Amino acid sequence: MTTRQVEHEITVDAPAPAVYRLIAEVENWPRIFPPTIYVDHLERGEGEERIRIWATAGGEAKNWTSRRTLDADGLRITFRQEVSAPPVAAMGGAWIIEPLSAASSRIRLLHDYRAIDDDPEGLKWIDEAVDRNSRSELAALKTNVELAHASEEITFSFEDTVQVEGSAKDLYDFVNEAGLWVERLPHVASVRFSEDTPGLQTLEMDTRAKDGSTHTTKSYRVTFPHHRIAYKQVTLPALMTLHTGYWTFAENDSGVAASSQHTVVLNTANIAKILGAGATVADARAYVRSALSTNSRATLGYAKDYAENRR
Repeated sequence: MTTRQVEHEITVDAPAPAVYRLIAEVENWPRIFPPTIYVDHLERGEGEERIRIWATAGGEAKNWTSRRTLDADGLRITFRQEVSAPPVAAMGGAWIIEPLSAASSRIRLLHDYRAIDDDPEGLKWIDEAVDRNSRSELAALKTNVELAHASEEITFSFEDTVQVEGSAKDLYDFVNEAGLWVERLPHVASVRFSEDTPGLQTLEMDTRAKDGSTHTTKSYRVTFPHHRIAYKQVTLPALMTLHTGYWTFAENDSGVAASSQHTVVLNTANIAKILGAGATVADARAYVRSALSTNSRATLGYAKDYAENRR
């Protein structure tokens, strides 16, 4: 039985502990791995965890489950796929972060794998896929780890919440049924919505801004009935290089707290073009927050009306 072992590496301008933390804390993955939509913990223990990953591959959204072992002292994370897709019989590996200086580090990505029935053609296919994916993943990781480490000023999160005298299910349904938004939300001009795999959605829509202009966005969404819908925007407005978020519906003594959370990384290269020559990062933060919050609060308001009218 042939087990192949391969290694790829890249050097990044970020301290090793910061790089380890960004990879170890899976909530960062949509920021540092472009294909990743969302990651959820299924199990969590001392240094061990089981995670479910939703990501795009070949333009399609897919998901799988992996087990990881975290070694913060050794700056090492090992992983093993629970169920591999043919022609892969088994797949695992490790991330190893090595300090080069106080401000730089080497990322080593190790893989070990087998092909089903030791098939030579299957092994060749896996060899090529692992090499191609590892190189592109490490290149993207270098860019995004360096950006994430240096971008505290241009990265921010915020949340809007409304209290609703209704059911979490009705609120969830309103947001989940995004294909109906053109009929339900005045700021939505048109919608292209699909859900080929239950719980994994593609949402493309044209929305109207306060100045009357129309903007096209595309998102992948992962749904957790009836309490959370997470998303990653993959077609972005000019002032953002990243936009992720989630809708949550939490029952309380007064009904349900319906919330919309956003995490944004600004595209500083476009600030002057969009907001004028004298505009600052603070101006861009305020502009983006206002635009996103306006649409979120509008959607939450209509969801509130929908849920309260169904009581």
